[in-house]
Amino acid sequence: MTALHDQGPPPPCPAPFNLAAHVLARAGARPGKVALAILRPSGAERWSYERLEAAVRGTGTGLLAHGLVPGDRVLMRLGNTVEFPIAYLGAIAVGLVPIPTSSQLTAPEVAGIIETTAPRLILRGAGVACPETDIPVLDETALETMRALPPAEYDMGDPDRPAYIVYTSGTSGTPRAVCHAHRAIWARQMMYDGWYGLREEDRLCHAGAFNWTFTLGTGLMDPWAMGASALIPAPEVAPEQLPLLLRRHDATIFAAAPGVYRKMLKQDGPLSLPRLRHGLAAGEKLPDAIRARWRAATGTEIHEAFGMSECSTFISGSPARPAPPGTLGFPQAGRRVAILDEAGPVAHGAPGMIAVHRSDPGLMLGYWGAEAATAARFRGEWFVTGDLGAMAKDGAITYLGRADDMMNAGGYRVSPLEVEAALASCPGVTQVAVTDIAVKEDARLIMAFYTAPKALDPAVLDAHARARLAAYKCPRGYFHVESLPVGANGKLLRRALRPVYEALNGPA
Repeated sequence: MTALHDQGPPPPCPAPFNLAAHVLARAGARPGKVALAILRPSGAERWSYERLEAAVRGTGTGLLAHGLVPGDRVLMRLGNTVEFPIAYLGAIAVGLVPIPTSSQLTAPEVAGIIETTAPRLILRGAGVACPETDIPVLDETALETMRALPPAEYDMGDPDRPAYIVYTSGTSGTPRAVCHAHRAIWARQMMYDGWYGLREEDRLCHAGAFNWTFTLGTGLMDPWAMGASALIPAPEVAPEQLPLLLRRHDATIFAAAPGVYRKMLKQDGPLSLPRLRHGLAAGEKLPDAIRARWRAATGTEIHEAFGMSECSTFISGSPARPAPPGTLGFPQAGRRVAILDEAGPVAHGAPGMIAVHRSDPGLMLGYWGAEAATAARFRGEWFVTGDLGAMAKDGAITYLGRADDMMNAGGYRVSPLEVEAALASCPGVTQVAVTDIAVKEDARLIMAFYTAPKALDPAVLDAHARARLAAYKCPRGYFHVESLPVGANGKLLRRALRPVYEALNGPA
């Protein structure tokens, strides 16, 4: 038997189709129900389904009034505000292709995105970095006025046409523009039972920012498509305040990156969350210690999911089928997943590359403007993830790490080449290498190692990095070394940097 899981294809996506129309399809039957509540200790800002759909479709009307036509791309440089999901869905509703980006990106990083995707319009929040450009720019005030405009008709069409573009760090060091089709939202239904255990009556709280793709999908789009209520803490809410808000607003499901759970558990003792059924985690590996502490504090489980920007999540544990200890869980029903070597699927229990079949409706259309890079991710009928794993006979998959040097920074995948390129231009630096290092069981941080005639001021190195990279990509430590570890062929060995770190700092 080979390590291949196939439960048959998912239901085909209907045509014509529109992602935003699918997300808000249940709004008309429950106009007064709370679709979104923005939580603060002092109270909550509530959006009904009727108000939400009107704002989305009004925004679509406003965007078209600026001369855009279906297929045009719209760069989103918005902060952590409700305008982000409204503008995102408003653009998709009328056939535009939004490009949601992290507000932490620097102007040079955004310049690269503009060059690659050639947007026709930029939506920009106050204080969000963006280079000078001739492209028209709309601010949040202009977007807010669009909410009251007459509703646009949904642009229905081929479910395989582009719907949105998200960015992921590529192994080449150049961030890749991942283009997804409208059908991507249809594929997410496989997560409802395969990960969330999502019901229409649920109140799902996601601790992430509005402008994070994990929040957009798990925290907003999926609850709305189900007709449930989404709860999002306001930007100023600290993790330590979340238990009170979860209890006060009757949250039934909680989703967050592992680091948020760790901060919530800083204070020992029980957490009283009487309505909570379970938690969800994704973005980076959930440490077993956090899972155990959460179970002891709340009496509930955390169900973890594995995925990537190119295919969202497709392996997970769920309330109906928890992941066996030490595993990622199971391929979701409707997914076709295999563990591959160069010859094809390996035997059960053998290590190999985690791969998903090219027929998966959630798989990207490709990297925008990078056909060769897209083709390189396929082995015949399989899309290879770059992550190593092993599949048991029951289908459970154990994660064995990355096949390359990609790093994980708080749920974001970061290419070491991108960080190294930014630091290499710092005066005095002759060579540089970066990697992420587990500084304790539940925390990995990016560390930089460099050669130079003399040690440089870490503050100077940090300022140089922050001028060129988003904050989450910047190293948390800088170490002057005599030489960097290399192999017999002179190739840099980033995996050998951990012993260097331990020699300088002692074991984690």
